[in-house]
Amino acid sequence: MPFALLALALGAFAIGTTEFVIMGLLPEVAADLDVSLSTAGHLIAAYALGVVVGAPLLTAAATRLPRRTALLLFLGLFALGNLATVAAPTYETVLASRVLAGLPHGAFLGIGALVAAHMAGPARRATAVARMLLGLTVANIVGVPAGTFVGQLMGWRAAFLVVAAIALVSLVSVLIFVPEVPSSKGVRLRGEIAAMGRPQVLFGLLTAVFGFAGVFAVFSYISPMMTEIAGMSPSGVPVVLALFGTGMTLGSLVTGPLADRWLRPTIYGSLASLAVVLLLFSVAVQHPVSAMIAVVVLGAVGFGVTAPLQVLIMNKAAGAPTIAAASNHSAFNLANAGGAWLGGLGIGAGLGYTSPALLGAVTAVLGLAVALTAGALDRGNSDSAGDTGTDADGGTGAGTRPEPATDTAGRR
Repeated sequence: MPFALLALALGAFAIGTTEFVIMGLLPEVAADLDVSLSTAGHLIAAYALGVVVGAPLLTAAATRLPRRTALLLFLGLFALGNLATVAAPTYETVLASRVLAGLPHGAFLGIGALVAAHMAGPARRATAVARMLLGLTVANIVGVPAGTFVGQLMGWRAAFLVVAAIALVSLVSVLIFVPEVPSSKGVRLRGEIAAMGRPQVLFGLLTAVFGFAGVFAVFSYISPMMTEIAGMSPSGVPVVLALFGTGMTLGSLVTGPLADRWLRPTIYGSLASLAVVLLLFSVAVQHPVSAMIAVVVLGAVGFGVTAPLQVLIMNKAAGAPTIAAASNHSAFNLANAGGAWLGGLGIGAGLGYTSPALLGAVTAVLGLAVALTAGALDRGNSDSAGDTGTDADGGTGAGTRPEPATDTAGRR
């Protein structure tokens, strides 16, 4: 299993790199394509649009495919999208290529999480999903700074050529090391769509949207915060980004095992901690040392809950989890876009560069409220077993009894 998880994590690493590396290369992209910096910024939104649209659609199209086969197809499409970015001659074609590259993002991570959970068994599902998602966090430590350096040295397109090469290596690794996992037994597309309508699945997705908008409200404006408030030089910003990625990695390493024992409490604690950290961030950012410490902590509490929330949604969509698992990544990208928009509103209204952190604390509290509401609806039901170790395909592991059926109200 370690090599199989590494193969999946490598794909996540490529995805995380291509998603964020363009933020460090926007001046080079804008100059090469002869557009303004703000217009070049639309390439970030184009990728997010591809994720939001592609996660449910591609996953729905692949519901009957064996899961390794689907992963290979998604990696191939992802590599093709990045190669199209390398070859695209105009701004419009680059824009289209970013949408194409974003389409398989959520589908790969969603089905990859299901495969990782299946291989790990019921007792270590959250840990396995967290290990796979480490690829995303490590991308912010290594991939994004390295890609930015390569893009500045050899031209911005070279960064996406490297991403495409990594995706192809991941494709071969998945083919060699990941076992063939069948799709959900007897589940048709109608069942997958019905699972998306379960209240607890919707609550999980809303938790992701509201809870993580605060993280992206800050992260989207981290550069001016560090330079204008903390007094750092622009050359120090890549270090800050790497520190943020370090925090993300630490958070994933800690919360994965915790969530295997206490799934909902881990989610509650992470979201509550996020709200507090965002409130304190506006003070900590006034000094470069405290600002860097706050960035690490923000990354840890912000992204530490990604794996637990992914597992919760998979549990609540038990029996037909494929589209729900992928749609969770659509929710995170909606949080990305919404957080950036919210932070921009605060800055544009003259509230200063610390306002995104304060506004983000509000959205984190909203996310916590949604999560607590979902937990209250579950309280008193036999559903608690589904919060700890339920197999996403509807059972509790090989050779054990299947999970009880879920009615339309989300109760067991």
